[in-house]
Amino acid sequence: MACPFCDFSGHHRAVHAHLATAHADRVVTTAKEGSSLLLRYEVHCPHCDFTAQRIVNPRGRDPDFLEEFAAEIRLVAFDQLLYHLEAAHSQPAAPAKG
Repeated sequence: MACPFCDFSGHHRAVHAHLATAHADRVVTTAKEGSSLLLRYEVHCPHCDFTAQRIVNPRGRDPDFLEEFAAEIRLVAFDQLLYHLEAAHSQPAAPAKG
């Protein structure tokens, strides 16, 4: 499987870890205040118009949640992107070496 943002390639888990460290800035998080606090994240596919996005619903509507759990949120977002790449762009996961 190839990284959608650079020339790195490897098996699914290696690309997933690479994305989380090398391309963390591709996951955008937002907090919007209104009648209740709305927290969300999104990551865009560089090959099409697909956007993996979800509303994050922490207990207590903690406004610091996005910052406190940024690494975990990025991992979930990149999981969604990798599954999209495998399904929509025929990027099968490369077999693990060793």
